[in-house]
Amino acid sequence: MNIHEHQAKNILKKYGASVPNGVYGFSVSDIVEKVKNLKTKRYVLKAQIHAGGRGKAGGIKIVNSIDELKAASEKLLGTKLITPQTGSGGKEVKRIYVEESSDILKEFYLSCVVDRETSKIAFISSDQGGMDIEEVAKNNPEKISTTRLEFQKEITDIDCEKIVKIFKLDSEANYQAIKLVKSIYKLFIENDASLIEINPLILTKENKILCLDAKINFDDNALFRNPEILNLRDFNEEEEKEIEASKYNLSYIKLDGNIGCMVNGAGLAMATMDIIKLYGQEPANFLDVGGGASKEKVSAAFKIILSDKNVKGILINIFGGIMRCDILAQGVVDAANEININVPLVVRLAGTKFEEGKKILENSNLKIISATDLSDAAKKIVEAIK
Repeated sequence: MNIHEHQAKNILKKYGASVPNGVYGFSVSDIVEKVKNLKTKRYVLKAQIHAGGRGKAGGIKIVNSIDELKAASEKLLGTKLITPQTGSGGKEVKRIYVEESSDILKEFYLSCVVDRETSKIAFISSDQGGMDIEEVAKNNPEKISTTRLEFQKEITDIDCEKIVKIFKLDSEANYQAIKLVKSIYKLFIENDASLIEINPLILTKENKILCLDAKINFDDNALFRNPEILNLRDFNEEEEKEIEASKYNLSYIKLDGNIGCMVNGAGLAMATMDIIKLYGQEPANFLDVGGGASKEKVSAAFKIILSDKNVKGILINIFGGIMRCDILAQGVVDAANEININVPLVVRLAGTKFEEGKKILENSNLKIISATDLSDAAKKIVEAIK
């Protein structure tokens, strides 16, 4: 689960990190009233959307007066920002965060992530922070330091020194940076975060270490024990179909293609998407119905796929291990009885209760194209939508 920058900074502040003073609002009048509490002559306006690249897209503005702030807020609220992370449709700005400006001496990069390859916690640090950190990683990888840690309740001073060494700070600023790393680690562990990114982390002209931007992602599977984090969820930032899918515990992500996918198991879902691309088309979604999906859950998944107007065909790929093929088949039939299916449907079933599932589909009077294996299924759905 993602949260907004102002929410991330509020959490960081609770854990002892230094962040600029700021306020957020949903209307121009709300913002203008709240900024009166800030002690600054220059304001930084930041569009609050769940996507990076806001600066280059015009979502961050520096203004020198209340009048300028009001004009900039009026222009920004309600507009759609298009960044490399939003897709071509962009995201509408529904809230703005305003903070006191900072005198920047140097910019750094600092993040903490789950390193799935090594099953460790990784801190990534660089003395080249800012909007072009991706280019630094690509062209100057030696400018980036990665420190991998075994899971532990507290991070050691030795590990903290390794993480901040690349910043080349004086003793006072170095002490602040180490303190920040400890705060980030504690926040990461206690709240089941999957990513904490500070970019840029800055050294001010007053020799203060400050989190100028912040991004935090949380593990969805652990939200049940972090209700205060779950309360920060902004449904306006999520795809409507993904919200509906979450009600049924379905793993669904909308994509830009035209072939809808229903699969059980994340690995098989990824393989299904890959083979669709191999045969020249694009998947419209990632959808994992899980290993023990009920008839109702499968029916809901089918309806969500069909509600996407971009879908020109559907590929159902089920391997019956824990998931029974007859339950999947009945779910498809139930959904089809409620929704008019006017796109080609290819089904590949294998495993537990395969024969029973096949009979349910055959007796349903649905126009279903049967496939023998994954390659055959992909080939047939691509041909069918042509």
